[in-house]
Amino acid sequence: MYQDVNPNQSCEKFSLMLLHTANIPLSILTIDLISKFDITCACRNPTERPVVISRRQRTLVKLKTLSCNLYLLMVLMFWAPCLWAQAGPPYLTDDPDPVPLHHFEAYAFELSDSTANAGTSFSGPSFEMNYGAAPNLQLHLVIPFVTNFAPDGTTAHGIGDIEVGAKYKLFDEKKYLPEIGIFPFVEVPTGDASRGLGVGSTWYRMPLWLKKGFGESWSIYGGGGAVFAHGNGFENSPFGSVLLQHKFGKNLVLGTELFMHAEQMSGSQGIGRAGLVNGGGYYSFGDHFQLLFAAGHSAFWNPETYTYLAAYWTWGHNKDDDKAKTQGAAITHPPDKP
Repeated sequence: MYQDVNPNQSCEKFSLMLLHTANIPLSILTIDLISKFDITCACRNPTERPVVISRRQRTLVKLKTLSCNLYLLMVLMFWAPCLWAQAGPPYLTDDPDPVPLHHFEAYAFELSDSTANAGTSFSGPSFEMNYGAAPNLQLHLVIPFVTNFAPDGTTAHGIGDIEVGAKYKLFDEKKYLPEIGIFPFVEVPTGDASRGLGVGSTWYRMPLWLKKGFGESWSIYGGGGAVFAHGNGFENSPFGSVLLQHKFGKNLVLGTELFMHAEQMSGSQGIGRAGLVNGGGYYSFGDHFQLLFAAGHSAFWNPETYTYLAAYWTWGHNKDDDKAKTQGAAITHPPDKP
Protein backbone atom coordinates (compact mmCIF):
# COMPACT_ATOMS: atom_id res chain seq x y z
CA MET A 1 0.00 0.00 0.00
CA TYR A 2 1.16 3.49 -0.82
CA GLN A 3 1.72 6.09 1.90
CA ASP A 4 3.80 9.21 2.49
CA VAL A 5 6.56 6.79 1.97
CA ASN A 6 4.75 3.62 1.28
CA PRO A 7 5.54 -0.03 1.87
CA ASN A 8 3.84 -2.72 -0.17
CA GLN A 9 3.67 -6.44 -0.09
CA SER A 10 7.08 -8.06 0.11
CA CYS A 11 8.51 -11.48 -0.67
CA GLU A 12 7.27 -13.53 2.24
CA LYS A 13 9.15 -16.80 2.64
CA PHE A 14 6.91 -19.63 1.43
CA SER A 15 6.58 -21.05 4.92
CA LEU A 16 5.00 -17.77 6.02
CA MET A 17 2.61 -17.57 3.09
CA LEU A 18 0.44 -20.60 3.59
CA LEU A 19 -1.99 -19.20 6.02
CA HIS A 20 -5.13 -20.21 7.84
CA THR A 21 -8.42 -18.65 8.90
CA ALA A 22 -9.12 -16.27 11.79
CA ASN A 23 -10.80 -15.93 15.22
CA ILE A 24 -9.10 -18.54 17.43
CA PRO A 25 -10.90 -19.01 20.77
CA LEU A 26 -8.92 -18.24 23.89
CA SER A 27 -9.44 -21.85 25.02
CA ILE A 28 -7.20 -23.02 22.15
CA LEU A 29 -4.48 -20.67 23.34
CA THR A 30 -4.97 -22.01 26.83
CA ILE A 31 -4.53 -25.62 25.75
CA ASP A 32 -1.36 -24.75 23.85
CA LEU A 33 0.09 -22.78 26.73
CA ILE A 34 -0.71 -25.54 29.23
CA SER A 35 1.30 -27.90 27.06
CA LYS A 36 4.22 -25.47 27.20
CA PHE A 37 4.14 -25.79 30.99
CA ASP A 38 4.34 -29.60 30.63
CA ILE A 39 1.00 -30.01 32.40
CA THR A 40 -0.92 -33.08 31.26
CA CYS A 41 -3.74 -35.24 32.44
CA ALA A 42 -3.27 -37.87 29.71
CA CYS A 43 -1.46 -41.22 29.70
CA ARG A 44 2.08 -41.44 28.36
CA ASN A 45 0.95 -44.31 26.16
CA PRO A 46 -2.16 -46.49 25.88
CA THR A 47 -0.70 -49.21 28.12
CA GLU A 48 -0.12 -46.96 31.12
CA ARG A 49 -2.63 -46.03 33.77
CA PRO A 50 -3.96 -42.44 33.81
CA VAL A 51 -2.08 -39.99 35.99
CA VAL A 52 -4.02 -39.15 39.14
CA ILE A 53 -3.96 -35.41 39.80
CA SER A 54 -4.66 -34.08 43.27
CA ARG A 55 -6.90 -31.13 44.09
CA ARG A 56 -3.78 -29.02 44.75
CA GLN A 57 -2.34 -29.93 41.33
CA ARG A 58 -5.64 -29.09 39.61
CA THR A 59 -5.61 -25.71 41.37
CA LEU A 60 -2.05 -25.07 40.12
CA VAL A 61 -3.13 -25.95 36.57
CA LYS A 62 -6.01 -23.49 36.76
CA LEU A 63 -3.77 -20.75 38.17
CA LYS A 64 -1.14 -21.27 35.46
CA THR A 65 -3.84 -21.30 32.79
CA LEU A 66 -5.31 -18.07 34.14
CA SER A 67 -1.89 -16.42 34.30
CA CYS A 68 -1.19 -17.42 30.68
CA ASN A 69 -4.49 -15.96 29.49
CA LEU A 70 -3.88 -12.75 31.43
CA TYR A 71 -0.40 -12.49 29.95
CA LEU A 72 -1.75 -12.82 26.41
CA LEU A 73 -4.42 -10.22 27.06
CA MET A 74 -1.81 -7.82 28.48
CA VAL A 75 0.35 -8.30 25.37
CA LEU A 76 -2.58 -7.57 23.06
CA MET A 77 -3.68 -4.59 25.16
CA PHE A 78 -0.15 -3.21 25.04
CA TRP A 79 0.08 -3.44 21.27
CA ALA A 80 -3.46 -2.33 20.48
CA PRO A 81 -2.79 1.39 21.20
CA CYS A 82 0.35 1.22 19.04
CA LEU A 83 -1.20 0.71 15.67
CA TRP A 84 -2.22 2.26 12.14
CA ALA A 85 -1.74 3.18 8.54
CA GLN A 86 -0.06 0.72 6.23
CA ALA A 87 -0.07 -2.96 5.51
CA GLY A 88 2.28 -5.00 3.41
CA PRO A 89 5.90 -4.85 4.54
CA PRO A 90 6.96 -5.18 7.27
CA TYR A 91 3.83 -7.23 8.04
CA LEU A 92 2.62 -10.51 6.61
CA THR A 93 -0.85 -8.96 6.22
CA ASP A 94 -1.11 -6.99 2.98
CA ASP A 95 -3.44 -4.22 1.86
CA PRO A 96 -5.61 -3.44 -1.19
CA ASP A 97 -3.77 -0.20 -2.12
CA PRO A 98 -1.69 -0.30 -5.33
CA VAL A 99 1.20 2.08 -5.98
CA PRO A 100 -0.05 5.35 -7.59
CA LEU A 101 0.12 5.66 -11.35
CA HIS A 102 3.69 6.00 -12.71
CA HIS A 103 5.21 5.79 -9.24
CA PHE A 104 7.88 3.35 -8.09
CA GLU A 105 8.70 1.86 -4.74
CA ALA A 106 11.69 -0.28 -3.83
CA TYR A 107 12.75 -2.34 -0.83
CA ALA A 108 16.12 -3.74 0.20
CA PHE A 109 15.18 -6.21 2.93
CA GLU A 110 15.98 -9.19 5.10
CA LEU A 111 13.33 -11.70 6.11
CA SER A 112 13.70 -14.79 8.26
CA ASP A 113 11.39 -17.64 9.16
CA SER A 114 12.30 -20.36 11.67
CA THR A 115 10.51 -23.58 12.57
CA ALA A 116 11.63 -26.55 14.64
CA ASN A 117 11.36 -29.13 11.85
CA ALA A 118 12.42 -27.11 8.79
CA GLY A 119 15.17 -24.98 10.35
CA THR A 120 15.68 -21.32 9.40
CA SER A 121 15.29 -19.68 6.01
CA PHE A 122 16.97 -16.27 5.82
CA SER A 123 16.32 -14.01 2.82
CA GLY A 124 18.80 -11.19 2.52
CA PRO A 125 19.90 -9.07 0.99
CA SER A 126 16.76 -9.34 -1.13
CA PHE A 127 15.04 -6.79 -3.32
CA GLU A 128 11.46 -5.83 -4.17
CA MET A 129 10.21 -3.41 -6.82
CA ASN A 130 6.64 -2.18 -7.41
CA TYR A 131 5.34 0.07 -10.20
CA GLY A 132 2.01 1.82 -10.77
CA ALA A 133 1.43 0.66 -14.35
CA ALA A 134 -2.21 1.81 -14.69
CA PRO A 135 -4.92 3.34 -12.51
CA ASN A 136 -5.54 0.95 -9.59
CA LEU A 137 -2.94 -1.51 -10.95
CA GLN A 138 0.49 -2.29 -9.49
CA LEU A 139 3.13 -4.61 -10.97
CA HIS A 140 5.32 -6.48 -8.50
CA LEU A 141 8.75 -8.18 -8.59
CA VAL A 142 10.85 -9.77 -5.82
CA ILE A 143 14.36 -11.21 -6.25
CA PRO A 144 15.37 -13.07 -3.07
CA PHE A 145 18.81 -14.26 -2.04
CA VAL A 146 18.30 -17.07 0.45
CA THR A 147 20.44 -18.78 3.08
CA ASN A 148 18.94 -22.01 4.38
CA PHE A 149 20.02 -23.31 7.79
CA ALA A 150 18.85 -26.92 7.94
CA PRO A 151 18.11 -28.67 11.26
CA ASP A 152 21.07 -31.02 10.67
CA GLY A 153 23.49 -28.07 10.71
CA THR A 154 24.12 -27.80 6.96
CA THR A 155 23.72 -24.46 5.17
CA ALA A 156 23.08 -23.45 1.59
CA HIS A 157 23.08 -20.03 -0.09
CA GLY A 158 21.80 -18.83 -3.44
CA ILE A 159 18.94 -17.20 -5.31
CA GLY A 160 15.46 -18.21 -4.19
CA ASP A 161 12.21 -18.44 -6.13
CA ILE A 162 11.58 -15.17 -8.01
CA GLU A 163 8.17 -13.62 -7.33
CA VAL A 164 6.07 -11.84 -10.01
CA GLY A 165 2.60 -10.48 -9.40
CA ALA A 166 0.02 -7.73 -9.77
CA LYS A 167 -2.17 -5.90 -7.26
CA TYR A 168 -5.51 -4.49 -8.38
CA LYS A 169 -7.91 -2.37 -6.33
CA LEU A 170 -11.49 -3.51 -6.90
CA PHE A 171 -13.45 -1.03 -4.73
CA ASP A 172 -12.62 2.23 -2.97
CA GLU A 173 -13.28 2.63 0.72
CA LYS A 174 -16.70 4.05 1.58
CA LYS A 175 -18.18 5.35 4.80
CA TYR A 176 -19.47 1.95 5.87
CA LEU A 177 -17.58 -0.32 3.47
CA PRO A 178 -13.89 -1.28 3.31
CA GLU A 179 -11.51 -0.87 0.43
CA ILE A 180 -11.07 -4.19 -1.39
CA GLY A 181 -8.28 -5.45 -3.63
CA ILE A 182 -6.61 -8.60 -4.92
CA PHE A 183 -2.90 -9.40 -5.10
CA PRO A 184 -2.22 -12.66 -6.98
CA PHE A 185 1.32 -13.65 -7.82
CA VAL A 186 3.37 -16.55 -9.10
CA GLU A 187 6.69 -17.89 -7.79
CA VAL A 188 9.06 -19.04 -10.53
CA PRO A 189 11.17 -22.06 -9.43
CA THR A 190 14.59 -20.38 -9.75
CA GLY A 191 15.75 -21.62 -6.33
CA ASP A 192 17.45 -24.99 -5.89
CA ALA A 193 14.86 -27.07 -4.02
CA SER A 194 17.36 -29.83 -3.24
CA ARG A 195 19.32 -27.33 -1.13
CA GLY A 196 16.26 -25.80 0.53
CA LEU A 197 16.34 -22.60 -1.56
CA GLY A 198 13.00 -23.03 -3.31
CA VAL A 199 9.86 -25.11 -3.66
CA GLY A 200 10.97 -26.99 -6.78
CA SER A 201 7.99 -26.12 -8.96
CA THR A 202 5.92 -23.08 -9.92
CA TRP A 203 3.49 -22.10 -7.19
CA TYR A 204 0.78 -19.47 -6.84
CA ARG A 205 -0.81 -17.29 -4.19
CA MET A 206 -4.35 -15.90 -4.52
CA PRO A 207 -5.32 -13.47 -1.72
CA LEU A 208 -8.10 -10.94 -1.17
CA TRP A 209 -7.30 -7.93 1.09
CA LEU A 210 -9.52 -5.35 2.83
CA LYS A 211 -8.82 -2.09 4.61
CA LYS A 212 -10.92 0.31 6.72
CA GLY A 213 -9.71 3.51 8.35
CA PHE A 214 -11.07 5.05 11.56
CA GLY A 215 -10.42 8.72 12.13
CA GLU A 216 -7.01 10.18 11.42
CA SER A 217 -4.84 7.62 13.20
CA TRP A 218 -6.42 4.16 13.25
CA SER A 219 -6.68 1.59 10.51
CA ILE A 220 -7.50 -2.13 10.30
CA TYR A 221 -6.55 -4.58 7.55
CA GLY A 222 -7.50 -8.17 6.97
CA GLY A 223 -8.00 -10.90 4.45
CA GLY A 224 -6.68 -14.19 3.27
CA GLY A 225 -6.74 -16.74 0.51
CA ALA A 226 -4.81 -19.80 -0.53
CA VAL A 227 -1.41 -20.89 -1.76
CA PHE A 228 -1.32 -23.53 -4.50
CA ALA A 229 1.93 -25.48 -4.46
CA HIS A 230 3.08 -28.99 -5.37
CA GLY A 231 6.56 -30.43 -5.16
CA ASN A 232 9.03 -31.64 -2.53
CA GLY A 233 6.28 -32.30 -0.03
CA PHE A 234 4.67 -28.85 -0.23
CA GLU A 235 0.89 -28.79 -0.41
CA ASN A 236 -1.98 -26.39 -1.03
CA SER A 237 -2.84 -24.37 2.05
CA PRO A 238 -5.24 -21.62 3.20
CA PHE A 239 -4.16 -18.52 5.14
CA GLY A 240 -5.70 -15.51 6.85
CA SER A 241 -4.71 -12.53 8.95
CA VAL A 242 -5.80 -9.30 10.60
CA LEU A 243 -3.71 -6.18 11.35
CA LEU A 244 -4.42 -3.13 13.51
CA GLN A 245 -2.28 0.03 13.25
CA HIS A 246 -1.94 3.43 14.84
CA LYS A 247 -0.09 6.52 13.65
CA PHE A 248 2.01 8.47 16.17
CA GLY A 249 2.70 11.99 14.96
CA LYS A 250 4.04 12.58 11.45
CA ASN A 251 6.71 9.91 11.22
CA LEU A 252 6.03 6.82 13.33
CA VAL A 253 3.50 4.04 12.75
CA LEU A 254 3.25 0.90 14.91
CA GLY A 255 1.04 -2.13 14.56
CA THR A 256 0.33 -5.71 15.53
CA GLU A 257 -1.12 -8.60 13.55
CA LEU A 258 -2.44 -12.09 13.97
CA PHE A 259 -1.29 -14.22 11.05
CA MET A 260 -2.35 -17.86 10.63
CA HIS A 261 -1.42 -20.53 8.13
CA ALA A 262 -2.32 -24.18 7.75
CA GLU A 263 0.19 -27.02 7.39
CA GLN A 264 2.53 -26.23 4.52
CA MET A 265 4.65 -29.33 4.28
CA SER A 266 4.03 -32.76 5.78
CA GLY A 267 6.57 -35.18 7.20
CA SER A 268 9.25 -35.09 9.89
CA GLN A 269 10.85 -32.01 8.31
CA GLY A 270 7.54 -30.41 7.44
CA ILE A 271 6.13 -27.01 8.33
CA GLY A 272 3.04 -27.32 10.50
CA ARG A 273 0.22 -24.86 11.01
CA ALA A 274 0.99 -21.80 13.13
CA GLY A 275 -0.69 -18.68 14.46
CA LEU A 276 1.83 -15.85 14.72
CA VAL A 277 1.48 -12.61 16.66
CA ASN A 278 3.82 -10.04 15.10
CA GLY A 279 4.57 -6.49 16.13
CA GLY A 280 6.29 -3.88 14.00
CA GLY A 281 6.04 -0.61 12.16
CA TYR A 282 8.01 1.96 10.23
CA TYR A 283 9.63 5.35 10.65
CA SER A 284 9.60 7.95 7.88
CA PHE A 285 12.66 10.04 7.10
CA GLY A 286 11.11 12.66 4.86
CA ASP A 287 8.75 11.99 1.96
CA HIS A 288 10.74 9.34 0.11
CA PHE A 289 12.47 7.04 2.59
CA GLN A 290 11.39 4.76 5.45
CA LEU A 291 12.87 2.19 7.80
CA LEU A 292 10.60 -0.86 8.28
CA PHE A 293 10.82 -3.44 11.07
CA ALA A 294 8.81 -6.35 12.49
CA ALA A 295 9.23 -9.51 14.54
CA GLY A 296 7.00 -12.11 16.12
CA HIS A 297 6.47 -15.66 17.27
CA SER A 298 3.64 -18.14 17.15
CA ALA A 299 1.16 -17.87 20.02
CA PHE A 300 -0.50 -21.21 19.33
CA TRP A 301 -0.13 -24.39 17.30
CA ASN A 302 3.45 -25.06 16.14
CA PRO A 303 6.43 -22.86 17.12
CA GLU A 304 7.53 -20.42 14.42
CA THR A 305 9.50 -17.15 14.47
CA TYR A 306 9.39 -14.28 11.96
CA THR A 307 11.61 -11.21 11.46
CA TYR A 308 11.69 -8.44 8.85
CA LEU A 309 13.92 -5.38 8.36
CA ALA A 310 13.99 -3.14 5.28
CA ALA A 311 14.97 0.17 3.77
CA TYR A 312 12.24 1.62 1.55
CA TRP A 313 12.28 4.28 -1.17
CA THR A 314 9.52 5.74 -3.33
CA TRP A 315 9.66 8.13 -6.31
CA GLY A 316 7.84 9.13 -9.50
CA HIS A 317 5.29 11.60 -10.80
CA ASN A 318 2.34 11.77 -13.18
CA LYS A 319 0.24 14.37 -14.97
CA ASP A 320 -1.86 15.05 -11.89
CA ASP A 321 1.32 15.91 -9.97
CA ASP A 322 2.39 18.33 -12.69
CA LYS A 323 -1.08 19.91 -12.69
CA ALA A 324 -0.94 20.40 -8.94
CA LYS A 325 2.45 22.09 -9.23
CA THR A 326 1.15 24.38 -11.96
CA GLN A 327 -1.75 25.42 -9.75
CA GLY A 328 0.64 26.08 -6.87
CA ALA A 329 -0.86 23.31 -4.78
CA ALA A 330 1.08 20.90 -2.63
CA ILE A 331 1.20 17.32 -3.79
CA THR A 332 -0.75 15.17 -1.38
CA HIS A 333 -0.96 11.44 -1.04
CA PRO A 334 -4.18 9.47 -0.88
CA PRO A 335 -6.17 9.92 2.36
CA ASP A 336 -5.68 7.57 5.30
CA LYS A 337 -1.99 7.07 4.51
CA PRO A 338 0.65 8.02 7.03
